[in-house]
Amino acid sequence: MRLTLFAAVIGLGGIAILMWLGIWQVQRLAWKQALLGDIEATIADDPVPIAQGLDPFKKYLPVALSGHFDTGHIRVLASRKTLGPVYRILRPFTTDGVGRVIVDTGWIRDGDPVLDVPTEELDLIGNLNNPNEIDSFTPEPDLARNIWFARDVDALATALDTRPILVVLREMPESDLGVTPWPVDTAGIPNDHLQYAITWFSLAVIWGGMTFYFLLRTHRSRKES
Repeated sequence: MRLTLFAAVIGLGGIAILMWLGIWQVQRLAWKQALLGDIEATIADDPVPIAQGLDPFKKYLPVALSGHFDTGHIRVLASRKTLGPVYRILRPFTTDGVGRVIVDTGWIRDGDPVLDVPTEELDLIGNLNNPNEIDSFTPEPDLARNIWFARDVDALATALDTRPILVVLREMPESDLGVTPWPVDTAGIPNDHLQYAITWFSLAVIWGGMTFYFLLRTHRSRKES
């Protein structure tokens, strides 16, 4: 009798905990969907002068900036699902009232040459960003081949002699920059809460089935004895 009671308590307790974890992930899913909706609305908003988005810094804010590209560029290794390895091309850009900033102009295929960009005055539209792409496994930049493995804004700013401000182009200017646009979106923001919820609810069902089987077997054993 005590064994049956103990098994029932453990079984029901386990089911309750697993169900609670599943419900918590459903709540997290609703929160993440709302957050992604807010970010997408910000990304698609009308641009403002870049100075308005810097004090305080507003991630994903669309900004307009006028100025010219300076010499130099950095290649950041990335990947496109259907193409494989590509390079983001980041360049210094001097803009009125703000100074030199970093502009992520877009991507080129691995092996394609980096074209020279026009030096005349240009009007650009992009989104402010400060991606968190660095971890303990990120290799150091290969400076000899000008290959970086993440957009570390502070380090990039030092290398390009700019302010630590990154603008990702969302609209190409009329001048050819020799790249394919890669505007900011929410695709890189993980949202796995639905899978987690399904996992916890599935475990609750399995735990419940195992508990029922154990109690049924114990009951039959007692009757047979």
